[in-house]
Amino acid sequence: MLKEISIGETKGVLKNFIIEPFVAHKQEEEYYICIHSSRDYDTILFHHEGGVDIGNVDEKANKINITIGEKVTPELVATKLLDKISNEDQRLLQPFIVGLYDVYERLNFTYLEINPLVVTEGKIYILDLAAKLDQCAEFVCAREWGDVSFPPPFGREAYPEEAYIADLDAKSGASLKLTILNPKGRIWTMVAGGGASVVYSDTICDLGGASELANYGEYSGAPSEQQTYDYARTILSLMTKEKREDGKVLIIGGGIANFTNVAATFKGIVRALKQFQSQLQETGVSIFVRRGGPNYQEGLRVMREVGQHLGVPVHVFGTETHMTAIVGMAMGKTPVPEQPPNDPGHTANFLLGASSNTAQHHGLLQDETSQNATPRTSRTNSFVDKSKANGDSSDIQLKRAALKVANRPMFSNKTRAIVWGLQSRAVQGMLDFDFVCSRKSPSVAAMVYPFVGDHKQKFYWGHKEIFIPVYKNMKDAMQRHTDADVVINFASLRSAEESTIEAMEYKQIKTIAIIAEGIPETATKKLIKLAHEKGVSIIGPATVGGIKPGCFKIGNTGGMMDNILSSKLYRPGSVAYVSRSGGMSNELNNIISRTTNGVCEGVAIGGDRYPGTTFMDHIMRYEKNEDVKMIVVLGEVGGTEEYNICSAIKSGQLTKPVVAWCIGTCATMFTSEVQFGHAGACANQASETAVAKNKALADAGAFVPTSFDELNTKICEVYNDLVDRGVIVPQEEAPPPTVPMDYNWARELGLIRKPASFMSSISDERGQELLYAGMPISQVFKEELGIGGVLGLLWFQKRMPSYACKFFELCLMMTADHGPAVSGAHNTIVCARAGKDLISCLTSGLLTIGDRFGGALDGAAKQFSEAYDKGLLPNEFVNEMRKKHQLIMGIGHRVKSINNPDQRVVILKEFVKSNFPNTPLLDYALEVEKITTAKKPNLILNVDGFIGVAFVDLLRGCGSFTEEEAKEYVQIGALNGVFVLGRSMGFIGHYLDQLRLKQGLYRHPWDDISYVLPETYSS
Repeated sequence: MLKEISIGETKGVLKNFIIEPFVAHKQEEEYYICIHSSRDYDTILFHHEGGVDIGNVDEKANKINITIGEKVTPELVATKLLDKISNEDQRLLQPFIVGLYDVYERLNFTYLEINPLVVTEGKIYILDLAAKLDQCAEFVCAREWGDVSFPPPFGREAYPEEAYIADLDAKSGASLKLTILNPKGRIWTMVAGGGASVVYSDTICDLGGASELANYGEYSGAPSEQQTYDYARTILSLMTKEKREDGKVLIIGGGIANFTNVAATFKGIVRALKQFQSQLQETGVSIFVRRGGPNYQEGLRVMREVGQHLGVPVHVFGTETHMTAIVGMAMGKTPVPEQPPNDPGHTANFLLGASSNTAQHHGLLQDETSQNATPRTSRTNSFVDKSKANGDSSDIQLKRAALKVANRPMFSNKTRAIVWGLQSRAVQGMLDFDFVCSRKSPSVAAMVYPFVGDHKQKFYWGHKEIFIPVYKNMKDAMQRHTDADVVINFASLRSAEESTIEAMEYKQIKTIAIIAEGIPETATKKLIKLAHEKGVSIIGPATVGGIKPGCFKIGNTGGMMDNILSSKLYRPGSVAYVSRSGGMSNELNNIISRTTNGVCEGVAIGGDRYPGTTFMDHIMRYEKNEDVKMIVVLGEVGGTEEYNICSAIKSGQLTKPVVAWCIGTCATMFTSEVQFGHAGACANQASETAVAKNKALADAGAFVPTSFDELNTKICEVYNDLVDRGVIVPQEEAPPPTVPMDYNWARELGLIRKPASFMSSISDERGQELLYAGMPISQVFKEELGIGGVLGLLWFQKRMPSYACKFFELCLMMTADHGPAVSGAHNTIVCARAGKDLISCLTSGLLTIGDRFGGALDGAAKQFSEAYDKGLLPNEFVNEMRKKHQLIMGIGHRVKSINNPDQRVVILKEFVKSNFPNTPLLDYALEVEKITTAKKPNLILNVDGFIGVAFVDLLRGCGSFTEEEAKEYVQIGALNGVFVLGRSMGFIGHYLDQLRLKQGLYRHPWDDISYVLPETYSS
């Protein structure tokens, strides 16, 4: 216990042990049972001999395959599995296995193995069990699972930073992943995208950096600036904990984003870099950046700018540089260019020059390739297992793919789609794509969103505005748009299954794209089975979709318009691709456009373990499509789909050249298991590793590069050969139509300006944290400013002294209510008894506030301060007001007098005299009170007058305001706000009181009304 041991090549410490009673039994009482899942069925294996020496159970064990929806019966178990055991043990194990499978299915297990399963003395004992749960099903099974933690694999410690990022991920709609491989490592990564993160790790390991790779992780799904900052800050804190003589490198990489605003995410990274500036310098960090996507030019500019002041080397590259070229630079394998490649221009440059990104000759020049490529490395395949136990047979897959083709193109320039979800940005992107492709009509027929009523939303079709209908019910959308045969489902992981099943009820639907990731595997398998029965093709889940240049694109596929134009996706090329990763599909668009005449069609089937359609489903479509001359496949570690491609090439069913590469080759170089960004990117056996699949593809006749770093070179070689042989005839480039830029996006890019309709200087909700006069809301609570402090910030834009904040709060307490008889409360009560809502009743009461009721604060402050500033003596002020026939605001009370003082005034006077630095105006008002009460005892300085003059003393004496500012706040009526805010609390109390007392409609009594009609009627 607590000692390091080795299991294979992995070293680790055993810390957790299960202690259970010893079960005495004989060897012949040991059995073996295993349940595991595949795409179309679950398999139960049973062998009458269990224990450590069982050997190859796949060959020995009895097995039954249970298709989706099929039930396991005791009879089936007895006849198929238990034929070699005694009748007594059969009697016990039949219901046990049936119940075990029910638990397996209901609790969303993906693997369950018991070895040995002991049956002795009429009882069943589970002596050893290994199982895997589908983590995506946590929202379905949380109650039954209980508190389940997913610990790191043997050989890797759990770090608090990993738990912190996992918590951020759980609270975010974005994806944030972090696995610490070697905290003392030299090479650290901060990569955007699940597929891209694997590719960067592959390249690092290919170049000999496996032992120095410190972490694996990814951020994707449009994280906010704050989330990106938190993620970057965590990595930088780990990276700078220990120094190394040879320094460290940070690779900030990524493919070309489809919808993530690169500049926004980079702002978070820049914040973190600035925060760790001194630590980065002390640690000797060099930073290498490569990124593309929406607004990436601004993001790269910000990175270059911070590099000039950070004090560490920062090398920045964009889409003109191959995605993984910075890895070789960072590791010293390739030189860093003295001048970065030509900048492709600003995002606003929608129309690119005819020669932009067009390689000389047929594709990428060889000397250009050699400059940007990473040197080849040799890799040894240590696996010999060729089994494909976790997938269907090649024949079955090929037959299904052939049936799905049926000579019907999936998309055309007349394809129409129904979009589930209010995804305005994605829809506008589709319409802009349609326009630049010169389609005659929009590809979006309608939108469906069950949480609102039927209505229409406005979008742009080029320069013109059009309406797209939004329906509450899918049935209405289908009936009114019978030409729509595609559904793009943006529903969340919790509702995607239900909405997809509903869409498949309509025969007009032939293709459904499911965008959400995190759908449980059991739900996906049900959808696949139903789709196969109904002849529907599913793209996804966990996908960005697909694109057919010149015809149709799904949602955010292809990114913003600048990327669509730079990758020439507005017209078809000769190369079709299929990828698992959505982000990498956009990188493929870029690579193919730079090395060939462009993309003919591309689909990202999704990163989940069981995608709705497979590689072969799309490859066989491409094989039948005369416009497709070559095929590019980007697979990944996990699953066995790539072996079906091998079989199709060998059998001659697939005749077009295939350039293929499986990412995830680094998995075989890690000493412990790593779960990559995609749910399906995990090898459960040797044949599922990327290394084994790449070798099999090469052996079958596919064109396989030595690494992803050389994928562009291999594509270029195959393309040039096809051109040389006359298979592909390059065409002259025709410029696409101009697509206007949206106003909001142009403003985001800083290309335009306009006068604002409103100005606000007291609060700002746009950032990650609400600001009151520049102070973050968290600081307001941390420093316990209270209500008074908040009023100081919002009303006066000042951090007021503590006594001033306390005075504000006392005033609110004093003015909160003065009984039900005053006009404001009376109006509120009458309105409440008439059945009106709270807002109406409160407004009714507030409208009575004026000079005669509650509104004397401003008037008192103005009159007393003007008299005081003129130098009038108190009696001169009183005489002047009498001559003008004006009342002195703040003097007089209906009930209280000098002999029966208002306790509110007494309390406030005691506080003000004890805490204010000086009170000249209050002292002046009290002298006036002596004169007025000498005439009549109730002409006292009332609470309105006291608050008014005390406020002036506060504004003038606290040191926070100039004399002009203090006068301005009195003139603009700020002081009456105290009464309005305070009395609103009382009015709300009266409203609630009347409802609580269940008071009926108020009618004023006749005897309280003096009717004074004229005695005679005159016409």
